[in-house]
Amino acid sequence: MKAALRRAVGWVRRAPRRLSSVLDRHPRLRLALLLAAPMLILVVVYLGALAVLLLSAFWSTNTFTGDTVKTFTLDNFRDVVTSSTYRTVIVRTVLVALAVTVICAVLACPMAFYMAKVASPRARRLLVVAVLTPLWASYLVKAYAWRAMLAGDGVVNWALAPFGLRGPGFGLTATVIVLSYLWLPFMVLPVYAGLERLPDSLLEASGDLGAKAGRTFRSVVLPLAFPAVVAGAIFTFSLSLGDYIAVQIVGGKSQLLGNLIQGNAGAANNLPLAAALAAVPIVIMVVFLLGVRRTGALDNL
Repeated sequence: MKAALRRAVGWVRRAPRRLSSVLDRHPRLRLALLLAAPMLILVVVYLGALAVLLLSAFWSTNTFTGDTVKTFTLDNFRDVVTSSTYRTVIVRTVLVALAVTVICAVLACPMAFYMAKVASPRARRLLVVAVLTPLWASYLVKAYAWRAMLAGDGVVNWALAPFGLRGPGFGLTATVIVLSYLWLPFMVLPVYAGLERLPDSLLEASGDLGAKAGRTFRSVVLPLAFPAVVAGAIFTFSLSLGDYIAVQIVGGKSQLLGNLIQGNAGAANNLPLAAALAAVPIVIMVVFLLGVRRTGALDNL
C-alpha cells in the first residue's frame, strides 16, 4: 500500500515535467492548447450568436400578435432589397462611413508622421498618451459633449458668430464630425505604428536626391504607410457603418442603418426584419475587405 502511494505521488510530481516535455516536442499541440479557450469563446459566443441572428432573418412576424413565426421565408430580404427607403438609408450609411474614413485618414497621416519622425522621444510618449486619452472617456459623454457644442447656443456657434457664420447644427454633417472625432484614434495608432517602422534613411535619401518635403511625403511616406492606413480604415469604416447612438444624439432626423436595426429590434418588435437589415453591413464589410485584399495592402501589414 505504501509503495503504491509512493508511486502515485512520484507520478504526480513528474507529471508537470512530462507535460512540459511533450509540449516542447509538439509545438502545434502547444499552440492549440493556447488558442483553445479564446477560439471556443469566439465560436460559441460571437459566431454562434451571429448565426442565430442571421437564421432569424428567414423567419417572419405575425402582424396581429407581434410574435415571431419560425417558418422559412425570404420576405424580409425582399423588403430590404426592393424598398426605396431602405436603399436610401443603406447608401447614406455607406457614404457617411466613407466620409468618416477619409477625414480620419487625412487628419491621422500628418499627426502620425509628426509623432513617429519629428517629435522627440519624450514628446512622442506624451502625444501617444494624448491620442489614447479620449478612449478612456465614455462614448456617451463624448457624444453628448459634442451635442452641447453643436447646439444653437453652443461653443461652435459662439466661435463662428464674429465671422458671420453658423455651425452645422444637428444632422448628417454633425454625425460625420462626431464619428470622425470618436474613431480618429483608431486611425492614428495603426498609421503611427506603420510610420515608426519606416527607416529614416529613406527620408534622408529622398532629401539627398532633391525631393522637397511634400514630394517625399507623397512619393515615399504615403506608399509605405498605405497598409497601415488600410488597417485604420477597416476600424473607422466598420465602426461608422454600425453606429446608431451618435446619430440619435446629434443626427437630428437623419437615419442610418444602425438606427433601422435598433428600431426594428426594439420598439417595432420585428426581430426578423432587424436581422435581415443586420446582414447588410456584414455583406458590405465582406465586400470592403475583399476589395482591400485585392490591393495587396493586407499582405504588407
